[in-house]
Amino acid sequence: MSEGVKPHNAITDVPGVLVGHHHRVERGWATGTTVVFVPGQAVAAVDQRGGAPGTRETNLLEPENLVQRVNAICLSGGSAYGLAAADGVMRWLAERELGLPVGAESHEVVPIVPGAVVFDLPRSAWGNRPDAGFGYLACEAAKEGPVRQGTVGAGAGAKVGSLKGGVGTASELVDGFVVGALAVVNASGEAVRMETGEPFAADHEADGEFGVRSWPGRPGETDASPTDLNTTIGVVAVDAALSKAECRRLAVGGQDGVARAVRPAHTMFDGDTVFAMATGEKELPSARGVVGEASRMASLDVLCSAAARVFARAMVHGLLAAEGVPGLPAYRDVWPEAFGAAW
Repeated sequence: MSEGVKPHNAITDVPGVLVGHHHRVERGWATGTTVVFVPGQAVAAVDQRGGAPGTRETNLLEPENLVQRVNAICLSGGSAYGLAAADGVMRWLAERELGLPVGAESHEVVPIVPGAVVFDLPRSAWGNRPDAGFGYLACEAAKEGPVRQGTVGAGAGAKVGSLKGGVGTASELVDGFVVGALAVVNASGEAVRMETGEPFAADHEADGEFGVRSWPGRPGETDASPTDLNTTIGVVAVDAALSKAECRRLAVGGQDGVARAVRPAHTMFDGDTVFAMATGEKELPSARGVVGEASRMASLDVLCSAAARVFARAMVHGLLAAEGVPGLPAYRDVWPEAFGAAW
């Protein structure tokens, strides 16, 4: 049973999860990198849908493969070029001797940093894209507590349909577990009913979190046309102790959130990728025998349902918090009345 949002309404409400951004939003630049860092490591998995993924180190997350835990997830702009940002994350972790031990000395480690990228190249001058330095500086900025949203980090150059996209986050307390999500909203499909200005996932709002007095109820006008090359990426985290296979189910739940928030979702031109991380702080309830196993699966199912909700809510936050860049208006530019005079 859902028990409401947590203090920061962010993925960092999951104990042990930190988030850092680095970006450049200036003349010739609108791109960046976001790192979800777990100092104590986390069991992880991934679910990838759509026909145009850009990913790194996702095969090692398959349940049958050796590595069980990751140090961080790197999310970046820059299309395939942006995968280089994870090199900087690895360097930052290696300097602190964080990673998979592979030798007798404490510094002999291989940091485990899966990653995914979004296509945002048109928002920057050609050649301006994240590199290893972006990943390193995102790690330097990683912290607990509130998470900046909108045109920041990997969402700096994001686009969703015909509007500016961005980074969003949300959390939920359910059956004593904290489930959080961070999404980089960069979908090919629209996230809004353009005839009314209401986000598709607006009905997932918890405790008035979107800060909207009422949805506009009028058509939106924008000169920007949807692009065929986009991707939504993100992370779902939970403080439960899960196996890699169970984490995979959590990631699938996150993808359900994508499908609720944008239409269409998972197209041939999207590379929608959701990672899941389990920090292992709390055990799922279970008992001996077949009934006990069913009890554990029922608890996992509750977490997966929560993952869908928090990811959808995170995507709405990313949409509403975004600020426009030249040639690409934000939601607040098209429907300013939704937020009142303060906006």
